[in-house]
Amino acid sequence: MSELSVVGTRRPKVDAVAKVTGRARYTDDLRAPRMLAAKLLRSSRTHARIVRLDVSHALALPGVHAVLTGADLPIAYGILPVSQDEHALALEKVRYAGEPVAAVAADDEETAERALALVEVEYEDLPAVMSIEQALAVGAAAVHEERPTNVHRAAALEFGDVDGGFEAADHVREDIFFVHGNTHVPLEEHATLAEWDGSKLTMHTSTQVPHYLQRALERVLELPTSRIRVIVPALGGGFGGKCDPFSHELTAAKLAIVTGRPVKIALTREEVFYAHRGRHPVLMRVRSGFARDGRITAMEFRCLLDGGAYGSYGAASMLYTGALQTTTYAIPAYRFEGLRAYTTKPPCGPKRGHGTPQPRFALECHLDKVAEELGLDPIELRRRNLVEPFSWTVNHLRITSCALEECIDRVVEASGFEEKRGRLPHGRGVGFAVSAYMSGAGLPIYANELPQSEVQIKVDRGGGVTVYSMATDIGQGSDSVLAYLTAEVLGLEPADVAVVSADTDLTPIDLGSYSSRVTFMAGNAAVEAAERMRALVLGAVAEQLGLPLDRLVLRGGRALDPGDPESGVPWVEAIRIAAASRGPLVTAGSYRPPDLAGPYKGAGVGPSPAYSFSAAVVEVDCDPETGEVRVEKVWVAHDVGRALNPLLVEGQIEGSVYMALGEALLENHAFRDGVHLGPSLLDYKTPTALDMPEVVSIVVESDDPEGPFGAKEVGQGVLLPVIPAVANAVHDALGVRVDEVPITADKVIRALRQGRVGPKRLPDFPFRDAVRVDPPAQWRAAP
Repeated sequence: MSELSVVGTRRPKVDAVAKVTGRARYTDDLRAPRMLAAKLLRSSRTHARIVRLDVSHALALPGVHAVLTGADLPIAYGILPVSQDEHALALEKVRYAGEPVAAVAADDEETAERALALVEVEYEDLPAVMSIEQALAVGAAAVHEERPTNVHRAAALEFGDVDGGFEAADHVREDIFFVHGNTHVPLEEHATLAEWDGSKLTMHTSTQVPHYLQRALERVLELPTSRIRVIVPALGGGFGGKCDPFSHELTAAKLAIVTGRPVKIALTREEVFYAHRGRHPVLMRVRSGFARDGRITAMEFRCLLDGGAYGSYGAASMLYTGALQTTTYAIPAYRFEGLRAYTTKPPCGPKRGHGTPQPRFALECHLDKVAEELGLDPIELRRRNLVEPFSWTVNHLRITSCALEECIDRVVEASGFEEKRGRLPHGRGVGFAVSAYMSGAGLPIYANELPQSEVQIKVDRGGGVTVYSMATDIGQGSDSVLAYLTAEVLGLEPADVAVVSADTDLTPIDLGSYSSRVTFMAGNAAVEAAERMRALVLGAVAEQLGLPLDRLVLRGGRALDPGDPESGVPWVEAIRIAAASRGPLVTAGSYRPPDLAGPYKGAGVGPSPAYSFSAAVVEVDCDPETGEVRVEKVWVAHDVGRALNPLLVEGQIEGSVYMALGEALLENHAFRDGVHLGPSLLDYKTPTALDMPEVVSIVVESDDPEGPFGAKEVGQGVLLPVIPAVANAVHDALGVRVDEVPITADKVIRALRQGRVGPKRLPDFPFRDAVRVDPPAQWRAAP
């Protein structure tokens, strides 16, 4: 008889048989060693116990090689150490419609689909929990029965004397806002290919975080990382949607081990909507106090997040909704209360701007309302409260370079905002907003003292330079950036540098493409490795030519003395000299951010080695009869530190504007009767090329002292101010407020009838007394 253990050893057998080894059910046919196609059976119920699960008929279907259920992958996992609450296949109950329940590997997708139809599942329905209000209601059904409530995480923090700040205020305003959830919609769906050779697992998969996926595979499959290789091919977009380890990756790996055959799973567009990990729906209350001159005296935010069924990055997402408000405005006293609730919907996670677009929408609309009440120009109100470069915020965030004021000046001038606001014909208006974002998270996902980014450089004897980095290029151009930086240090052209990336066997550790970290962190690591290579090469050349080392440079493909260019040697000759005296030419560099976390629980979310800053003006044309809002033009100024490639920077700005406009006007991850309202690109509306307005990109350079050649992020921060700028423009055009996004035509019509559309209250929740944190000493010393 043929036998196949969980690590893939096999004894030959001619006939196909069905067996059970451990828990996995499989058939084995040595006459068909080609790749298998796998499909996932997804729950048709929103919230239910699995009473019976019978896969025998599916397993008996000719062409089926293995069927897995949750019992075959019983170890829970999650991207964050504090949220290991998910299984590759549902165990005992399902928590959202579309959750994977079983997996089938077959000769082809058609056979796998037929097998799925033969799997028998009997459910016992449970009450659905489809909103924050339902999750927090007394007697609500428990999404996770091992927890006392549906509250995933909650926090309450206070920095400075908030009550005193409100008492000293001449004007206090409170507003409530809501942002509906939305999803990433990358053009490329998720796909993975797993291979097992009897001792090592190799995965080709569309992920932004090969290192973290490798760790999840290690945990769930109980294999050491030395026996797991993750390779990321060219990715067709991510936007945060490929930052989690996913069910299809874990099940493909297990199926490959069980069958001993390569196994591929490619999700359909509908399945991508169920995989989700998109923008959290967030209900927010912001209350602020102001002096008569418009200076902020105190601010408090309360944010309630609809997290979906599992943790994902949610513990961090919740804290991000309160962390970065202080990075644009010098708020002297600040209180944040945040809560993330479990609901019976696909899990939410990180989407471009991770946790910060929702509160930025609330804050920037709130400030426009305050400016109107105080009789101040909305630009002037913001100017009076801007953070200073090289300062600290009240919640322990360090600001380095900051050209926010220049961003405001340039975007206001370019757009003619002051001349247009309140002066355009009825139905036309302009809106303004600002924002800030991180150049990488200051701390890794799991606590350690190791570098976050490592880069190796190898130079062959012919002068060829290869950069090795695990950073994943998801279309943002990170491979190119590593080539630019290396070439600049070594005096070469970018075309002279090859990049090998995102392969856990070949490349040193990088934590992944998220939080706009790659240019700053992997870039600094590349610069360090290149500088070490430069020192090695120039040291050998100096010895060979008898020249002082401090007079030699690498420039224009030569090692030379700038004062006597003829004395130098070509790059290839310099490499041969160095290899002869130094041996193999291999150097490494790494980057670990400075320790910036504050002295309180939750302080690991928010710190960054540098922040980018943006200002946006949006001009709209609104039809008061139909409610249609059409964006005519967008101006964005972005402080990128230093534009390593201005064309790529402008591309990132335009991409962020595109995504922001979709969120502002169209996109809603909506549900009806517990089921996704329309998991397709026919029903889930995103802007097309015909919907895109003219975008004026203004690149502002502040030369950050810690960034590689002064560079900071540009991939995510630009999205943040565009959404509130649209809302403020609609108010300027029609005189009404829509305090929730997306701002759809029906909401505009309702606002025209009643003056405002938006939430009126937050559900009650007994937050604990806020943890009081003294502001940093550097903040107290600031003028």
